[in-house]
This record gives sequence, C-alpha cells and structure tokens, in this order.
Amino acid sequence: MEKVNKRSRPVKNLRSHVVSRLCIGVSIAIVALAGTWLAAGIAGCGGQIVLSPSPSLPDSKVTAIAGSPIQHVVVIMQENRSFDNLFNGYPGADTVQGGMSGDTLVPLKPVSLGDPRDLSHSHLRWMEDWDNGNMDGFAQDGSLLPYSYVPEKDVEEYWTLAQQYVIGDRMFQSNTGPSFVAHQYMIAGQSGNVAENPTGSIWGCDAAPGTTAALLGPNGTELPGVFPCFDYVTTADLLDAKGVSWRYYAPGSGDNFFILSAYQAVRHIRFGKDWDENVISPSRRVLVDIKHGELAQVTWIVPDWSHSDHPGSGDEGPDWVTSIVNAIGNSPYWNSTAIFISWDDWGGWYDHVTPTKVDEMGPGFRVPLLIVSPYARHGYITHHVHEASGFIAFIEHNFDLGTLGARDAGTDAFSDCFDYTQTPPSFSAIPTKVTAERIIREEDSGPPDDD
Repeated sequence: MEKVNKRSRPVKNLRSHVVSRLCIGVSIAIVALAGTWLAAGIAGCGGQIVLSPSPSLPDSKVTAIAGSPIQHVVVIMQENRSFDNLFNGYPGADTVQGGMSGDTLVPLKPVSLGDPRDLSHSHLRWMEDWDNGNMDGFAQDGSLLPYSYVPEKDVEEYWTLAQQYVIGDRMFQSNTGPSFVAHQYMIAGQSGNVAENPTGSIWGCDAAPGTTAALLGPNGTELPGVFPCFDYVTTADLLDAKGVSWRYYAPGSGDNFFILSAYQAVRHIRFGKDWDENVISPSRRVLVDIKHGELAQVTWIVPDWSHSDHPGSGDEGPDWVTSIVNAIGNSPYWNSTAIFISWDDWGGWYDHVTPTKVDEMGPGFRVPLLIVSPYARHGYITHHVHEASGFIAFIEHNFDLGTLGARDAGTDAFSDCFDYTQTPPSFSAIPTKVTAERIIREEDSGPPDDD
C-alpha cells in the first residue's frame, strides 16, 4: 500500500462530532458525541489540546480472585519489532549477532529506532522469511536491511524496565502476519481465520463496501477475503458478564475522529453500548484518566503514529510507554497492577528462533515482552513460551472469567513471571526525554500502522 503523510491523510468520521475552534486567545471547546472526546481546551493558538478525563467508570461487581493482589491489568501493544531487533545483546537473553540469508551468514548492523525505512510484514512475507523453518529468507528485494538491530541507547527506557522487572525472550506474536490480525488475537484469541490486513484504510465494520481481508488457505496460502466485521465472543464480553470494568484506548487524528481499535471489527461491540462507553480516543487520554483515578480494571492501549515503534514514526515510542508506566507507578494503582508491554508483529525484522507450530494460524516470530508490576519477579528473564493470547488467559484467570475457547484456552498465562508473596517495592520513576504532560497536549498523529 502506498504510504501517505500521517498528518494529512483523509480522515473518516466514524462518529458524529462537533469542533469549535477560535484562535483569539480564548479556550476552545471540542465536543464529540458518544462519550469519547469530552470537554477540552487549547492554550492560545498553539493547538495544544488539554484533555479532560473520560466518563467515570461504573462500580465494578467483582475484584481479583482470591489470592491475587492484581486488580488492574494493562496491556500496551507497540508496533513492528522482533526480539533480535529491539533487544539485541541483552544480557542473559537469547539473541544473535548474525543471521542466515540463504547460505550466507549476515552480520546484524545497527539501525536507529527513528530510521524511516519500512519493511514488508504481510502473511505471505512471513512465509518467505520463515522458509519452512530455516529462518533464512528475510532479505527483501535484495536488501539486507531486515538484518538489523536497534542500539541500546535508542531504547534505553525499555532496557531499564527489563532490568528492573521481567523481559521475555520466548514471546511470540500469535499470528503469522500483520497488525490487524495480531490485534484480534489480543482481544479474542482468534481472527476468524483472517491472515492479512484489510484492503482499505478502515480496519473493521466501518470499512467501505468491497473491503476484504484475505483468509488463510492450505499450506500458508491465501484465499479470497471477507469483509472485516465479525461477531465472535471477545474478552470484553467475558468482562461485561462479570461486571469487570474495561477500556480500549486507540488513536484519534487531528481535528477529526479516526479510531484504530480491534473492537471496531467486532460487530456487537462496534454497534453496541460498549463502543460508546469503553472505546476511548485519543489514546493519550489514559494518562489523564490515571491521574484522575479512572483506570479501568482491564485496559488495552494502542499508540498513535508518532508514539509507536513503527519504522518512520520517530523515536518517542519508549518515552510514550514509559510515561504510562510512570503514571501508574506514581499513582495509588501501583500496588494492584500488572502491566504487559509487547509488540504486535515482527515488522519484517530478522529473528533467529523458529516458532513451534500450535495451529494453522501460528504462532509467528518472536517479539519483545516486558512485564512491569510490584509482583513481577525482579530482573527476571522468562524463557518460557508465551504469546499474545496469554494476555487474555491472564485476565481470565485473574478475574475468574472462564475462557473464550479459542487460542487462549491452551495458552500459558505468564505464571512463571510473578511472585505474589513478595512485598511490593516502592516505585522509582524511569527517566524519559518526553514528559507525560507534553504527550497529553500533543495533537494525535493518526493510526500507528497503515500497512
């Protein structure tokens, strides 16, 4: 798909909204219907949006199951990095300094996090990279760019979190393809057998007629696509049934409403009350909600473009993630929260570990995993096999929800990563180059992935 400028792309109005803008030193009111954009103001003419908190959460009917101190689970899903690419050389973790391209050993070279060059990471590209388990097909059109790693200095915040809490070097993306599918596994443990991103710019039930998403065919092939709007049961349905509060924070774009949310592709969520009450935009509002004591019991967060780790987006992804961690760590929520940080797919970057097949859909290649919690094992590297459906399994086990009966049912729930008997340590903020206050006031830069 042809790349477009993130700040000037055409924006689809997925909900009615009203924008009033005055540039004469008075406050600006931005009001959006359906409970997402609420009261806001802008300082002078600089366009810095000051967000108010989301609507108050209803009183929850249940807390964590007996014996678990975790009452809040936060899943932060970053973009497009393999483990060998983002944590190369991390002490004690399984990484390599070179990889095979056919019969040739290629040394991995440093490439900055902010390097703008993007790589193909479709399902069919995955099949080429994987090469029947040989892991030697990553070169693209003669380029060896995939055989690269991000220097530690570019992602220092991530390394600091790993050193203090948990990092996993056997975390695999759930699927063998790109972001749309990966995000469905994050909320549903399946994707309706879809293997690729939708063909249009809207990834869900609001897509234009004729939009399709390719299905997985025999032996990794692809079959004609289906409209990207499904009605399978999701984690949100299990949470609703037990009265556990949840929110999904996704990007907005500029002055218009543009949402990239996994729940947009689930019909009964998109056109039900959950969409109005629990799907929040822009994603940076989570920082305001934490400050105002409005963190849901289960929270998913997707970055906007400029705060993602997607190639070409810049280098503020680590600051964005760490700002959320710091906000929780410095709040009353710290002693009852588990934060999971991962990356939705490999982004085309080399990784040397061959995934062990679970079913026809995956898992795919390794991606990084960080777990931050006062109950996370200190400085621990988990070598156990994990995948994104494990987030669902952890939520299900923690709140006694039952299972979806999809990939979650047979997935490890990160049990080796926690020690609930340890005394919660006080939180020490991780230094960042970009402050949470600045992030809150920035205009949204659009969805994190348009591949």
